[in-house]
Formats: sequence, C-alpha cells, structure tokens
Amino acid sequence: MAAQPVPHPSTDRRRVKVYELRNNDWFDRGTGFCTATFNATEDGQRDARVIVESEDQPGRTLLETRICKEDGFHKQQETLIVWTEPSNGVDMALSFQEAEGCAMIWKFIHSIQQQYNPTNPQDDSPTDELPIEAANPISLPEVSMSNLADIETQMRVLTTSIGGREALTKYVIAENYIDKLIPVVSDAEDLESLGDLHRLCNIVKTIILLNDTAIIEHAVSDACVIGVVGALEYDPDFPSHKANHRQWLQGEGRYREVVRIEDPGITRKIHQTYRLQYLKDVVLARILDDNTFSVLNSLIFFNQVDIVQHLQGNSAFLGDLFNIFKSGQDLTKKKEAVLFVQQCCAIAKNLQPPARQTLYNNFIAHGLLQVIHFGLRSNDVAVRVGATDILVSMLDHDPQMIRQMIYRQIHEKQPLLTDTLIDLLLVETDLGVKSQISDTLKVLLDQGPPIQAEAFAKANGEYAARARLAQAPDPQQDHFVGLFYEKSAVKLFQPLIALQERTSMKFTNVEASAFSYLVEILCFFVRQHQHRCKFFVMHNHIVPRITQLLQSPEKFLKLVAVRFLRHLVGSQDEFYIKHLSEKRVIEPVLDLLIKTMPRDNLISSACLELFEHIKKENIKELVKHMVENYREKLQSLSYMELFRTLILRYDQTSGFTVNMDYYLESEEDGSRDRRRNRLPPQRTTMEHLAMDDTQDEYWNTSDEEDELQARPGDRTLPANGESPGAKLLVDYASDEELDDNIEAGAISGDEDKPEERHQKAENPMATVPPPERVSEKRRREEDEEDDLSKMIQHKRRNSTSGPNASNTAPSPIRKKKAVAGGRDSGGAPKKIAISITSTAKTGDLGGDD
Repeated sequence: MAAQPVPHPSTDRRRVKVYELRNNDWFDRGTGFCTATFNATEDGQRDARVIVESEDQPGRTLLETRICKEDGFHKQQETLIVWTEPSNGVDMALSFQEAEGCAMIWKFIHSIQQQYNPTNPQDDSPTDELPIEAANPISLPEVSMSNLADIETQMRVLTTSIGGREALTKYVIAENYIDKLIPVVSDAEDLESLGDLHRLCNIVKTIILLNDTAIIEHAVSDACVIGVVGALEYDPDFPSHKANHRQWLQGEGRYREVVRIEDPGITRKIHQTYRLQYLKDVVLARILDDNTFSVLNSLIFFNQVDIVQHLQGNSAFLGDLFNIFKSGQDLTKKKEAVLFVQQCCAIAKNLQPPARQTLYNNFIAHGLLQVIHFGLRSNDVAVRVGATDILVSMLDHDPQMIRQMIYRQIHEKQPLLTDTLIDLLLVETDLGVKSQISDTLKVLLDQGPPIQAEAFAKANGEYAARARLAQAPDPQQDHFVGLFYEKSAVKLFQPLIALQERTSMKFTNVEASAFSYLVEILCFFVRQHQHRCKFFVMHNHIVPRITQLLQSPEKFLKLVAVRFLRHLVGSQDEFYIKHLSEKRVIEPVLDLLIKTMPRDNLISSACLELFEHIKKENIKELVKHMVENYREKLQSLSYMELFRTLILRYDQTSGFTVNMDYYLESEEDGSRDRRRNRLPPQRTTMEHLAMDDTQDEYWNTSDEEDELQARPGDRTLPANGESPGAKLLVDYASDEELDDNIEAGAISGDEDKPEERHQKAENPMATVPPPERVSEKRRREEDEEDDLSKMIQHKRRNSTSGPNASNTAPSPIRKKKAVAGGRDSGGAPKKIAISITSTAKTGDLGGDD
C-alpha cells in the first residue's frame, strides 16, 4: 500500500499527566511534556511515536509508545487520549492540561491511524473527531456455552472505547442477541455449570450497561425479563450466593387491578415500570453508573406520565374507582382502592405542577375526601398510612385544596376532617402516622406569618411609629380557626387538661408520645393564634398542667415541659410572662435543676438555658418573681455565675428598672446648669455603675461660664475704652440701620463719645450681656467678621464720594487690625464694642436678654 502524505508532526511540547490502569484503578506515572514525532529505525523506516519527558527530571522518559494498528488510540472529551499497549495489554491514558495540546497530539495520531485504516481515500485530511461512524462492523461468536468465554472477552474489549460500545449496541439490537442468550441460561442451570452462569451474568450486565433504551426496554419485556434476571441471579462477586429475582417477579398477586384498565398499552407500561424500578433498586443497585441510572429513571418517569395522563382523563375509570367507597364493597376492595390512590399520589410527586394539580382536582371532584375519611378510621395500619400519605401529598402541593374541602364541610355541616385527625392522633400507635397527623393539623390551622411588632424610627427628635400593614386574614380561614377553638381544641388537648385529676405521672407509650406531639402543636398555636390561644391557655389552665410533666419519670417528658416554658418565655409576650409568674411554674423548674445539677445532662442543660435566656433578655418580671419568692433556692445555686447575677441584678434595682431618660437628655433639651441643679435618682439605684475619678472630678468642678454668672461685678470695663480685649460683644443692628449709620459717619474706631464713656463708667452692667456658651461665641465671631467686611466696603464707597472720607476711613481699618492681632496672638478671642446712634443703641439694649 502506497504511503499517503502525512502532515508535519507537532514539535511543540504540551504539559500532560500519564496514567496507567492497575487493578481497575488509574495510577499516576508522573507529569511531563508530550511530543508526537517520527523516529528512524535501523532499516530506514520511520516509526510514529508519542514521547513524554518528565517535568521534574528532563532527561527521564515517562512514556514512549509506538503508534501501530493494534493500539486503538481514542480521544475522550477535550483533554484525554486513551489506548491499550499491544505489547502487554495495559490500558494507558494521557490527560492534557490544555485542550489545544490534546488536539494537536490527537491530530498527529489520527493521521497515522488513517494510514492503517483508510476509510475515505478521497479525503484523508486529519480531523479531531473519532472515526465512530466509520468503524468496521463487529461479529461476535455464535452463542453457545463453549463460546461464552470468548464472547465475554470480546465484549469487555469493545466497551473500552466509544466506537466499540456503539458498534456492540447496534450488533446486539440487530442480531436480537438477548433472545439468543436466554436459552443458554436454562442449559447452564440444568448442567449446574457455575462458571458458565457467572459468564452469562457478566455478559448480561455488559449489555444492560450499554445504556441503550431500546435494549433495556427489550430486556424488561414479557418475553425476556425472566431470562435476564435469571442470568443476573448468579453474580460472580458472590459465588456462594444465589438471588431469587425470578421468584419475586413471578409471584402471584404482585399486580392487582382494583378497576379494570381496558387499554393494553397502559397495562404493559405499568408492568414495565415495575420491572424497571426493581432492576434499578434491587438487581443493579450495586453496579449502576450515573449514565445507566439516568436512563432507567427517564424510562420510569415517562411511563409514569403516560399512566397518570391516561387515568386522570378517563372519567369512567375514576367513577368506578371512587364508587367502591359509596357501595357496599368488602373491606379488601376498599383497602386496595386506598393503596391504589396512594400510589397515584406518589407518582404525581414526580410530575410537573400543572399535571399534578389536574390529577388532584379530578380526584377531589370524584370524592377523594371519602377515601381519606375511610382510610383514617380503618383498623388496618397499612390503610391508615396510605390515607395519611395521600393527605400529606396534597398538602405538600397546595394546602388550600384541603382547606377548601373543610370549608365545604363547615358549610354543609358535615363532620370535619380535623376532628377525624384529632381522634386518630390520640389513639394511633404508629409514631410515623402521629408525626404526619401533627404536621397536617399545623398546616391546616396555619394563618400565615405572625404579626410583627411595630418598628419605630426617630425623626426630628420624636419617635414616629411605622406599622407594617398586615394582610387581611382570610375570613373563611378565620372562621375555621374560631370554630376549631370552640369545638375541637378542648378535645385535642384533653389529655393535658385531664392531668389535673391525676396524681401519678406514669404513662403508657401511647399517652407519652401523645403529650410530645400535643405540646409541639401548642407551641405552634402560641406562635400563630395569639389572642385565641391566650384565652384558651388561661381558661383551661394549660401551663400548670404541662408543668406537671416535670414530675414524670420519663426524661423526654420533662424536656417537653421545659421546652414549652422556654417557648413562652422566648415569645417576649407580657401576657405569658405574667401568667408564668401568677401560676408559679418557675419553682418546679428550679427544683428539677437542683435535683439534677450535680450531673451534666440534657435536662440540666435545658433548664440552665431557660434561666440564661431570662438573664440575657433581662425579663424583669421573672427576675423579680424568682428572687422574691425563691431566693433561698437561687442562693443554693449561687456557685454558678448565672444565678449570682440574677440575685445581684434584683438587689441593685430593688425590682425596678433604672430611669435612663435622665442620662439620655441632650444638650439642646436644657441648659447645663439646670441639669446640674436637678437631683438625680437615689444613689442606691446606681451603685452598680462604676464611675472613674476623671468623670467624678468633671461633674464636681465648676466651669468658666458658671464663674462668670456667679461673679458678674468682678468684671468692670475700663473708662477710656482703649482695651478692645476687655470689651464685650453686643448685638449688631440690622443691615439697613448699619447702612444709614455708616453714611452718617456714626461709626467710631477705638474712641467713644465722652457722654457714652461717662454712662458706661457709671453703669458698667448696662452693656454686659449674660454669659454665653462657647458655641454661641464662635458663631458670633464668625458673624462679626462678615459684618465688619461689609462695613469696610460701605465706608470705602462713602469715603470716595463724600468730603469727610479722609477723616472716617482709618477707624474701621484700625478696628480690623486690632481684631486680627488679637486672634493671631493666640489668646482668647477679643471682644469689640461698636458705638452706633443712640436710637439704635437703645433699641439694641432693649432687645438684649
């Protein structure tokens, strides 16, 4: 055969990991760089080779393999090349770091393989895809006991590659290979040839794991399923054991028709679905891979969809099914009908919501409520479990459907479904059914999310309430809940109410389990039905009755009681807090803690967590109640920090809270002297607040402003007025008055008129304003600078236009320099006195505070 042109080999190295299959596990031989090239032989020929040199040791070769016809190189995914070494039959693999490097090496390998297996002489260009479609048709040996070993070996080799798997799949379907294998199973059993039976089991497993839907559907058909599972009974991994799959599938009574299904296609799919589930969950459960598991699930799902769609669209079938509960049928027929509806609801969980909704609506329209009532009141445990499963399935989908049924019962004055559930809860022995009924009652009586407390936000110094607008409750649901508390709640919690007349707290298993679920339901009602539940708890004395459970020898009942009390305390509801104090239910918890405290167990931990929550949330009502009534018991537990803190907190506050408004008053709410003159609360209420020495000294010493106010006569003004720093700041007149005064030349710099100086000397307090705050002084100084700048500008305008400009101009300039000098000197801000007209001055002084 003439050699065909081969593209230039890749000379680029690509980072790759070399793997070797050892004992069904891939062993990492190292990381290196891969090169595909030609090597010259002794006879002058060129051999195509794949070489991997070590990354850590550049001179070491991790792999060197020759590309030949028998290798069977195959590319998997984007970065994987696998093959089998013809010299030793070891499976090898190259895992590339980059898809680009894998594509380049595979391009070279594929071009060499095309020379050995030319499939398209007209187009021998290399490609990145595997030549799957061009694979040669395979041919397996004839099916017989003597050829089973060869058949098993060839199938195992073919399944190692994608092309081999697809070729084997086509061959098995075309040759009807499964039908040829089934008679050999019987022959091997007759001859008791265990080795051949093990080979047959491996062959059947290989065929099923090809993941072809046509093969799997044929394997579970009526003609083949018994032979297929018969071969799978002899697993070579368990040579000393034999399964009994055929006995199970051939058992009489596995399939029962409650109402005859006329369509043979639907009947066939029902049988096929059952066999597929048995194959997936039992026969192949240990060896299933993800692909086969997905194929089996898909077949089961689509069969179930077809079955349910046929049943819900067949009105005659549904009518015959639900008429069983209306007529005088025997209990066995009714039991089978309940189990059939249960199985339909279980299948519906896998359907899309619209299809599931249609199925439930059809069931309700034909009388599903009667089925549930019959099942819940049945003496057969399987029927009760089936009825509760139906109810839970519908609640999981849409609780409103069941509520609408109950509303209809209320309107028609029929026995309510909730009453049936309550009767079953109190007598049921199966804990699973009890749990489902408890959850069902909570879902049916749920009124939505509880009302949230109002959120307050401070705005402009005042607290404004922002109450979230709650959705209006459903009037039908509200009426249903009200009717429940009127007629059904007492019956539900009757075991708790009846504890008042009991002296012994020893209960049977059924009674003890009922208390656990009843308290759980009651905690839910406390959270959801606030006002109705408060009245019910108070009127029926529920809290003292539950507290009696603390005397029970059963530890879980003690925990149930502590959990309920913890729920009430955690609700932060003032009603329940006061109710706990009035009923004095904290004392039994303290007694239980004192009794169990030497040991660290769940009971002591639950009790400690209850008291820790009281301390953490500072529930003052309960703290006061405990210390005033049970101080001695708390002191007996005072070796723990928790109870020492509770006693100390009560003693420090004498049972009352500290008025923190006194410390939260802001500076704007009143002057500092008024706050100092107001007496604080009694010292005993604040003894627990530590005050360091610096804070104490600050509050005890007076400040500069107080001294100014206390000794006003000590500060006299100089008679000549030549010291600007000694003059106090006064209020300026309005801008209009200043303009008029400036134009009239009434502003003087450092000199005052003789009359004014004489008045100031005689009455120095006339111009002294009251002490000012530091913040006001700073604000006035800033305003002063602005006003002085304005006056200087006005004066300059007047000096340029009037004849007396030369005489009046220097005064504001000297004033400004004095102010600037006083500030630059780093001393205290100096005050400036400005003389204005007598009218303006009189008005300003009159307006001074």
